Amino acid sequence: MSLPVAERWFETKRLDATTTLLLEPHVHILEQANMFLIEGRDRDVILDSGMGVAPLRPVLDALRADPAKPLAHVASHAHIDHIGGVHEFGERLIHPAEADDMAEPKGIRSLRSADFAPETRQMFLDAGYPPLWELLIDAVPWEGYDPDAYLLQGAPATGLLEEGDAVDLGDRVFEVLHLPGHSPGGIGLWEAETGVLFSGDAIYDGPLIPVEPAVYARTLRRLRDLPVSIVHGGHDPSFGRDRLRAIVDACLPKLEAAPG
Repeated sequence: MSLPVAERWFETKRLDATTTLLLEPHVHILEQANMFLIEGRDRDVILDSGMGVAPLRPVLDALRADPAKPLAHVASHAHIDHIGGVHEFGERLIHPAEADDMAEPKGIRSLRSADFAPETRQMFLDAGYPPLWELLIDAVPWEGYDPDAYLLQGAPATGLLEEGDAVDLGDRVFEVLHLPGHSPGGIGLWEAETGVLFSGDAIYDGPLIPVEPAVYARTLRRLRDLPVSIVHGGHDPSFGRDRLRAIVDACLPKLEAAPG
């Protein structure tokens, strides 16, 4: 399959003075995860790193006000679309429940959709996602790029983040929330002072994927009660508190009716 060369691999959008959204627009919407660069006084954080199709670190350093400042990779969870670039960073943080999966990724590691099990493909269709392409990308980052040479490369955690821990940037402090249900070690970053929540795949404004329905329902009830001002999810556009409650209220009856 011959694919065009993308004009640029990463799309960036400044959300506020210290937060930049990065996307891979040529990745299938199912695996097109949000990456958030959060710049602080003393250190910066990149929350998730996409698929790892093209190098991310040089793009981040070009965006940062001070590329010499420490930069930590925080993984909201260890799925392929969130840890693709984790090996590019010296400081790598994740919940202990998924540290092994980040160190040695399991499951889908290639760009071939045929590697997805039939029941997994059906789960995505049932959730509302469009059918997968033969390849998970519709362009390549440079001439001569071989999609079949891609292999998700993990990296061991250098630190662990659990419920109640703090991610301290110097002038901003985020509390770690353990938000399982989509994955066992899913986490969010919560800044109570501003009401800003980076929620990973626990909640976003698109088709949600509950792997453990009963556990996921508890997570969504918890999120519904948070006094958020804005939610930056792992996929799709950011949203406010009213939309958060609407998403939860629409999803909970399905989860509560699900077996198990």
